[in-house]
Amino acid sequence: MKTIPFSPPDITELEINEVVEALKSGWITTGKRTKQFEEKLAAYIGTDRVACLNSQTAAMELTLRILGIGPGDEVIVPAYTYTASASVIHHVGAKIVMVDVFPGTFELDYDALESAITERTKAVIPVDLGGRMCRYDRIFAAVENRKKLFQANNALQKLYGRVIVCADSAHGFGAVRKGQRSGQCADFTTYSFHAVKNLTTGEGGAVTFRERPGLDGDWLYGRYMLYSLHGQSKDAFHKNQPGSLEYDILCPAYKCNMTDVAAGIGLKQLERYPALLDRRREIILRYNEALLPLGVKPLVHFDQDSTSSGHLYLARIPHCSAERRNAIIAQMAKAGVACNVHYKPLPLMTAYQNLGFDMRDYPNAYRQYENEITLPLHTRLSDADVDYVIERFTALLKQYT
Repeated sequence: MKTIPFSPPDITELEINEVVEALKSGWITTGKRTKQFEEKLAAYIGTDRVACLNSQTAAMELTLRILGIGPGDEVIVPAYTYTASASVIHHVGAKIVMVDVFPGTFELDYDALESAITERTKAVIPVDLGGRMCRYDRIFAAVENRKKLFQANNALQKLYGRVIVCADSAHGFGAVRKGQRSGQCADFTTYSFHAVKNLTTGEGGAVTFRERPGLDGDWLYGRYMLYSLHGQSKDAFHKNQPGSLEYDILCPAYKCNMTDVAAGIGLKQLERYPALLDRRREIILRYNEALLPLGVKPLVHFDQDSTSSGHLYLARIPHCSAERRNAIIAQMAKAGVACNVHYKPLPLMTAYQNLGFDMRDYPNAYRQYENEITLPLHTRLSDADVDYVIERFTALLKQYT
């Protein structure tokens, strides 16, 4: 029997050797490799600046804090997502406002988004679930239509003059929609480089932002650096240069910087990334060829408008209850194949129920969840592995549906 893990990291000698070089260099925290990684990420995305941090969660929370979002404010987020998309809103003291997804999709309902905007709304966090980018044209139309309601609390918010779009593209690095890469559409875009992501640094994340008139990009990048390292006026690398020991604490901030060890992994992953995306596409097409004729409804990764990053193969099984879905996953595990569910909607979680959210208010999200199974999709799968997953999965579909 084969053993097929859900999403192991794809690490080669290239990454290992780069980490060894970082360790030998005598500098393993934030330094030259991290800055080089930021520059190469920006060049790949097509933006001017990228700030690397220790997680996507940190990147989004710092974004909200830099924007001055806090108590008395509201931030809109879809109910169908991982907790990190919403928990950061709670961290900064703002009110979480959840909206349902559009029927039959994993994307937030854009009309519901527009209706949810009030005088207190400061930002929306759309989620590029599974690697497919949201329709940012619809999102910007929604926030522009409600622009008269926007009440800025500070100069940076006033510069935008409307609800600010902060994309959670934890899954979306490398995705394209209507000719624009993830990172080129939203006002701010955050990424995850966690161990299970397409491009990994072990743990890590990043944020990029679009330039706009009146926005000082150097100042904004500097705020991320300041907030991510205790509010120090100099980072550790510059503090340790000869004659540069003196520094100040400008604000009581946070600790969420990326290390050069992590950046070393990322640099080599980025070199390999086009080939990694190509392999993910091959696997998705093999799954689609086998499963679409059976009525399975997967997330659409490729169409005339968009090319996904191919992060997750989310497959919905028609006429399948949550109980049967769970039984299929259990039987796949017995066959050596690790599957998952992405995601259990937030209103089903105790923490969000305690905040007053009720799953009955998000029926579309529940219908997406109750018959969803995520199949293994990673670049360490061989063609034989993919065939085995298909064989076991199709047999169970016939048995349980």
